[in-house]
Formats: sequence, structure tokens, C-alpha cells
Amino acid sequence: MSRKSRSTSSNAGGAAAGEPAGAVAPALVCPRCGTEHPSVERFCAACGVPLVVLGDALAAEEPESEAHARARKIRPEYARGELVRVGGARNQAEAELIRGYLLEEGIPSLLRRSAAFDVPDFLAAGQRDVLVPLSGAPAARELLTEAEVATSPGSSAKWTEDVPSGAPHAGRLVAAILGGGLLSAALAWLLARAAG
Repeated sequence: MSRKSRSTSSNAGGAAAGEPAGAVAPALVCPRCGTEHPSVERFCAACGVPLVVLGDALAAEEPESEAHARARKIRPEYARGELVRVGGARNQAEAELIRGYLLEEGIPSLLRRSAAFDVPDFLAAGQRDVLVPLSGAPAARELLTEAEVATSPGSSAKWTEDVPSGAPHAGRLVAAILGGGLLSAALAWLLARAAG
């Protein structure tokens, strides 16, 4: 008999294999919604959260760490597949806000700096990409679209109006360089005229 079949099979008395015949398998309960489930189940049918033993439900209320609390919110059906980009943020704080918003819906996400927007002197500055597993991407895009949060220009959702496009940045940069060059040339001409 395989290890998997041994752990999930039960005898007529309801006890799992390997336990005494009179022992009753502990009931499992969902820590989120409180629904009781048979001992052969592993995830809540209503909300998808991993089940805990009924006696340990009170201990499960207190997460061990912040990471543990976040992991308990993730829905398993949204955690499968490769990471794909579903949105963007202007800075780290905005990206963390988007991440929290997605996590409240059970969608795990990862933040990374956008290519060519690295600002090493200011760690929280610069644009960020929001990545989610492939199975959660449609739900994440729908959620971000409903909330009108900044998303990628290639998606069906629109950018928020206060996110500038790349063209005005390039025009302002060229104008600033030309203005600085003209100002330094005028200053050099004035200094040469005053010295001569």
C-alpha cells in the first residue's frame, strides 16, 4: 500500500489507517469561515483555505508572523503557473498598496523594479512591475481595472491620468539640456567680455 493511500484511507469505524480501531479522526475546520469538514479533506470547499484540526482552530487564529498571515490569505487556485505582469506602479509605496489590494482577494503577487527605471540612490523610487501567477492573472487584471489602478498600457485597462507617458519626459529632458547649454554659453560669453 502506498504512503498516500495509507494516509487517506479509513476503516469502517471512521479512524484513519494505522490508528487504533476505536479512535475517531479529528474533525477539520476552516480557520476563515468556520465550516467543518471530514478528515479526508485538505482545503475548504467554500473559500479554498487550508483546513486545521478543530482543537487547533484557536491556535490557528494567531499567525506566527506577518508572512504566515499573508500566506493564509492566498487562494490556491490563484497560485499556479508562471509569473506574468498585470500592472505597474510609480513607486514602491504604490506597488505595496496594489499588492495588499490583490492579497485581500487571495491573489499572491510579486513586485520588481521595472527595466530601465533603477534609481539606486533612492530605493523606494522608480517604477515597479506587479507580477502574479498565470492562474490569477485574469482575476487580478479585472480587479485592478475595477479599481482603476495603474496597469500596463498593453492591457485592456487604462492608465490613470496622472501617470505621464514616456514622450513628454524625453521632450523635457532635451529642452533642459539645450537650456543648460545655452545658459552656460551665455555665462562664458559674459565672463570673456568682462575679462577682455
